[in-house]
Amino acid sequence: MHIHIIGICGTFMGGIARLATELGHQVTGSDQQVYPPMSDQLRALGIDLIEGYRAENIDKTVELVIIGNALSRGNPEVEAVLNQKLSYCSGAQWLHDNVLGQRWVLAVSGTHGKTTTASMLTWILQANGYQPGFLIGGVPGNFNVSAALGESDFFIIEADEYDTAFFDKRSKFVHYSPNTLVINNLEFDHADIFDTLADIQKQFAHLLRIVPGNGQVIIPDQVDAIEQVITKGCWSDVVRVGKDWHYHANSADASLFNLRRDDNEVAVKLPLVGTHNMHNAVMAMIAAFHVGVLPQQAAEALATFKAPKRRLELLLEYRGIKVFDDFAHHPTAIKTTVDALKKSETGRLVVLLEPRSNTMKSGVHKDALANALADADSINIFAPESIEWDIASAVPNARVFGDTEAMLQHAIDDLVPGDTVVIMSNGGFEGMQNRLVKALQAT
Repeated sequence: MHIHIIGICGTFMGGIARLATELGHQVTGSDQQVYPPMSDQLRALGIDLIEGYRAENIDKTVELVIIGNALSRGNPEVEAVLNQKLSYCSGAQWLHDNVLGQRWVLAVSGTHGKTTTASMLTWILQANGYQPGFLIGGVPGNFNVSAALGESDFFIIEADEYDTAFFDKRSKFVHYSPNTLVINNLEFDHADIFDTLADIQKQFAHLLRIVPGNGQVIIPDQVDAIEQVITKGCWSDVVRVGKDWHYHANSADASLFNLRRDDNEVAVKLPLVGTHNMHNAVMAMIAAFHVGVLPQQAAEALATFKAPKRRLELLLEYRGIKVFDDFAHHPTAIKTTVDALKKSETGRLVVLLEPRSNTMKSGVHKDALANALADADSINIFAPESIEWDIASAVPNARVFGDTEAMLQHAIDDLVPGDTVVIMSNGGFEGMQNRLVKALQAT
């Protein structure tokens, strides 16, 4: 079958393209911005990529069009699909119908930690011989691809609550029918599509309705926002971390911890830092236990885990300066990243932040940002014209920059040996990561 994917270069849609290619389909695709590394990965699979959206991109041999959730009415290719009455669906629907089927689906959901937890879970199963398939919203370090069919009945998916498509406003994860569901945490986010936390909780309640009775839902204990969802209806076994399973850090940076269930306890050495990553690892270990991986086996796998790209990824260690790249874009995630680096590194912590998500740009979380950044020694925030609030007033101790060149130059002039830099954004940040690395290497 010839499948054309509109919006192919996003991580999720790029993963869909890879899976479709593995299934033997001819795949073409278009996107507004076609650039590495996704463009290189897709072209290596033999996928014909077209930059820009035009009606003529969909030729007469196309049998199905998969439309990304960032596309809407008015897009030339979307209009062509509707005008010509071509067969179309969302990426999530295609995944459900063509890949997930009768497989044992392990879904990782929540506001934070989905990519890392799903990557950990995938590696635990892979290291223990399960050969799972996966589709993750990032590039797992142990695999270097964001998706694969796998060679077993097990499939791990990062299950986000963002909407499915312009014609399907349900969250994508309601298409996944998980047997094992992890809910890492639950806070307000995605203010561009949700008005309140209750709106998000409603989508999670829909998700719980399709977990089978012999399935399992894994949640942190005593999190009100999650418990409120559970009380709306849950017909599956609920495992509470902190009640049914317990864990505690044995090191200041949480890279060493113990996990206990009943009288059985296992020590875990994690090649990541931060209490949030300890929590992510625990959730992954418990999900793996549901399919038969013992905690000791999971711990051995995690000892060789490699973090996904852009999840506290060390980009450079040069002349006593370390540069990390992190996807953190919500105040809670920002705070946990700052906390992790303060406990694991010495010297000053320098933050370069781009408030990139729609929620951050609108100022929904502005009152929480100063507290999230409070422990950083130097706070530098990029404020393009799209920012709808006064960053300087919300974070008084921050340096605010209207362009990234001025921010870059300040960082180069300010950094000294012993400093740790973390670049935080869920977007491109105008290439700040590579620009800073190259500039430091040239000094």
